[in-house]
Amino acid sequence: MGTDPPASANRPKRRVPFPLRLRFSAVSWRDLAETLGPILIISAIAILAALHFVRPAPPHTLTISSGPRSSTFESIAQQYRKILARNGISLKIVNSLGSLDNMNRLTDPAAGIDIALVQSGITPSSDTADTSQIVSLGSMFFEPLTIFYRATKPMPRLSELQGKRIAVGPEGSGTRALALALLKANEIEPHGATPLLSLEGQAATGALLHDQVDAIFLTGDSASPAYIRELLHAGGIRLFDFSQADAYERRFPYLSKLAIPVGAFDLGENLPPTPVTMLAPTVELLAHDDLHPALSDLLIDAATQVHGHASLLQSAGEFPSPVVHAFPISAEAARYYKSGNRSFAYRYLPFWLASLVNRAVVVLVPILVVVIPGLRFLPQLYGWRINSRIHRRYGELMALEREALGELTEQRRAALLDRLAEIEKSVISRRMPGSHANQLYVLREHIGLAREYLSRAGLAGNTHAVAAE
Repeated sequence: MGTDPPASANRPKRRVPFPLRLRFSAVSWRDLAETLGPILIISAIAILAALHFVRPAPPHTLTISSGPRSSTFESIAQQYRKILARNGISLKIVNSLGSLDNMNRLTDPAAGIDIALVQSGITPSSDTADTSQIVSLGSMFFEPLTIFYRATKPMPRLSELQGKRIAVGPEGSGTRALALALLKANEIEPHGATPLLSLEGQAATGALLHDQVDAIFLTGDSASPAYIRELLHAGGIRLFDFSQADAYERRFPYLSKLAIPVGAFDLGENLPPTPVTMLAPTVELLAHDDLHPALSDLLIDAATQVHGHASLLQSAGEFPSPVVHAFPISAEAARYYKSGNRSFAYRYLPFWLASLVNRAVVVLVPILVVVIPGLRFLPQLYGWRINSRIHRRYGELMALEREALGELTEQRRAALLDRLAEIEKSVISRRMPGSHANQLYVLREHIGLAREYLSRAGLAGNTHAVAAE
């Protein structure tokens, strides 16, 4: 009969983490820290450098300087506000007198204006205003200049308005700024022989119809289709045709030439009866150069929805456009126009989450580029450091053996043995990983050979001394 195995043999063996403890106990934590330290320092520097370029989260509120109440500028700002609200951005609308007023506010730090609609060619009223930090998000739409005058025959040049009564629009409006610039080019200036009146819109139209003025300059809301049709139907009133449009374009780069076809304003009455050439500045959306990139993308996206359709004066997709004039296009706007859409995260994620992801990516890049590769090579660096320590001890041992080749006195031999003991002590006392045990014990064998050599040299010396006696 066979004997049953003891009960203890059937018990499952308990696995204890003793080998694991041995592995960690064999690690030189000082070497590990000295190896890992530079990697962590470089990684921290890389992350801090990345954080320096991380923009804070975009603000949830923007302020726009639009235009007079019930104006086209205000209507556009309200459309922007609805679109931005879908992404959690609140747009505060501040009414103004027009483009010049908007420009002045944008350059005034105390005004608290973030963005503004400004007719191209408009500059601040003050010569000391700082415009170096103003950038453009692009041209949004044409704002054609419409000039009506009372005459029995066509007037080919604006210079023929010399001495006439001209309505040029109120102070602070883009209409007035543009009218004064064109009239000045024709040697007609304020406070001269030509009366310049601050009338616009319905007031200017009524004054021309009642022969209270001889010519009127209209743009934007003051040049509404209703006013234009009313004036075209009136007897003795003509629409000015810019026969010198090419010359004006060269002299005023912010103006564009527009060809108005026959019957554009009234097909039934065929008005105008002949093609007319008009000039039009564009309206730009201006901002400060520190506008958050995410908000820049949102604004241009909103502008595309508002201004991208076709009309009498523009083709579908013509606006918004990166063509700008007095102010440089912002880097973020240029990227948007080049790529044709918002950045990847903002296209597919909610606005707040996309903002968080974009900022997190900037921090993750140095981690992926520096930290992970550094940790990947940590074992090799650690092994190199241990090997270098062993090699350094070999260097000390070889230097000691070279010194032992000369004449050895008892005092000199004792000193070399002491140094050898220090080398051996440093080898034994310094914690080494088990992976380097073979090299360590070979080094100790070599230390033993050196000690044996010094011992033999000492015995030989004693033998010669006894023989001499």
